[in-house]
Amino acid sequence: MPLTAHLRELRRRVAWSLVAVAVASAAAFWWYEHGLGELIRAPYCSLPPDLRYTDASGGCGLLVTDVFGGALVRLKVSLVAGVVLSGPVWLGQLWGFLAPGLRRHERRWTAGFVLAASTLLAAGTTLAYLVLETGLRFLLTLAGADVVVALTAQDYLRYVTTLLLAFSMALQLPLLAVCLNLVGALSHRAMAGARHWIFFLSLVFAALATPPDPMTMVVLALPMCVLFEGAIQFARIVDRRRARRAAAAPLDEPSEPARP
Repeated sequence: MPLTAHLRELRRRVAWSLVAVAVASAAAFWWYEHGLGELIRAPYCSLPPDLRYTDASGGCGLLVTDVFGGALVRLKVSLVAGVVLSGPVWLGQLWGFLAPGLRRHERRWTAGFVLAASTLLAAGTTLAYLVLETGLRFLLTLAGADVVVALTAQDYLRYVTTLLLAFSMALQLPLLAVCLNLVGALSHRAMAGARHWIFFLSLVFAALATPPDPMTMVVLALPMCVLFEGAIQFARIVDRRRARRAAAAPLDEPSEPARP
């Protein structure tokens, strides 16, 4: 397709993705008063009373220090939840935009890619949520016993969003390596030869993408290393099958023309 057609296709895919995010965010905005807000606050409210804000009745809450703070908190939570909930849609649109550049047999991976990417997105979000309380406890106790801790809603949501983004995106990287291997751009030999560097860079990424909490860093780096090792073994199987097919193909069979 010419460049203008690619741009129109990109605009259409982005528009459908934005519609899906908007619809999911609107549903999350309604869900906020019916359990989502409590779900987001639960890791913070599980901390000991000396590490969180406690009102006169002993309840737990997040501080809002400006007039528009409450509305912005709800909107931000709804948007983050909308992006996660609409993941299968915008991931499908992403693959749909890339599919015309693939060979015919490569386009059959659409359903598998969307399913795997959506599963990893949900797994990363869930894993990040499970370590929120541990990370908060570690970071807040560093202030010492004589410091009164009362997080604002904006500060807490910034921490939550950082972890959700780091975990969700990190678990997509091994899937990207698998996709590159399937299209022939990354071989098993190259991945296996760089295995130590891959694990080292996973640790570096986890250290930079998460707050200075060793527990959270390890919880992020370990699944990345496991998934990358799985990607390496998957590439080994794919390359072996590709080599067997190439050896068994008739010599007079015309090969598929190379892409420019």
